[in-house]
Amino acid sequence: MFRKRIIIFLLIGIICLGGLALLVPASYAWINFRPQPAPLGQMLFQGVEYTRQVRSDPRPMVIHIVTVDLRSPDVSFLVTPGDPDDPLPLKARTTSHFLREFNLQLAINGDSFTPWHSNSFFDYYPHNGDRVAPTGLAASKGEVYSSQTDAEPVLYIARTNRARFNTPIGKVYNAISGNIMLVERGQAASLPDDSPQPRTALALDKAGKRLIIVVVDGRQPRYSQGATLTDLANILLEQGGYYGMNLDGGGSSTLVRAGRGGLPMLLNSPIEHRIPGHQRVVGNHLGIFSRPTNNDN
Repeated sequence: MFRKRIIIFLLIGIICLGGLALLVPASYAWINFRPQPAPLGQMLFQGVEYTRQVRSDPRPMVIHIVTVDLRSPDVSFLVTPGDPDDPLPLKARTTSHFLREFNLQLAINGDSFTPWHSNSFFDYYPHNGDRVAPTGLAASKGEVYSSQTDAEPVLYIARTNRARFNTPIGKVYNAISGNIMLVERGQAASLPDDSPQPRTALALDKAGKRLIIVVVDGRQPRYSQGATLTDLANILLEQGGYYGMNLDGGGSSTLVRAGRGGLPMLLNSPIEHRIPGHQRVVGNHLGIFSRPTNNDN
């Protein structure tokens, strides 16, 4: 009986090792040779339109564009709530966790934050629920829980959905910060030379009637290598952005929508710990409430 158990354990071990031997090359192939998706365009929710652009020049890029009608009575916003009395005012969450917790229809990652490190799949901070602080000014539904620290650009969104960069509209309601302005007065800002990376950006059109969200996938060689800051500015300009700013990028860049039953569904391909589709736990987010369209979502 004892020998039989030993044989069974050995067989299980061999099967597991064999599975691992197959999984490693399969994962490598998925990361490095995954084909690009098809372009796509659809109305996700009332006042919220989504477009997926696929490019091969100047490098592979998959670009996700969400256009939000700020005049729509069905649309409202939420920045992740925080505790202004805590030096680390935010409870970190993935973007999917944020969307699900607050019953949102769409969400993206927001400001950069501290503390943070990502040394390996087993050694990183924060985890879901860990405390962090955003880098710039942040407010949620009238409560400011983080002050500006180094002249970071800020998008202010009033209770009425009027939105403006860097100047509040009356009392601060929702506010989220970035790290650099990409577009000012319909022109690309003077931007540093940098390498292609995953990116998240926000822009407003000249009339202030549309919020433009752009997320670019990156670090996935044949699928999408990412965008430089100059690329990102030009994408915003192509979409009619008149003012626009860069948000936290890299492994933080995530775009999520509510699917059937309100369950989170990734629209982009985030990459954390070199795993496509794996979300980073981040500090704050920008979320959108809306109603379904007549289509089945």
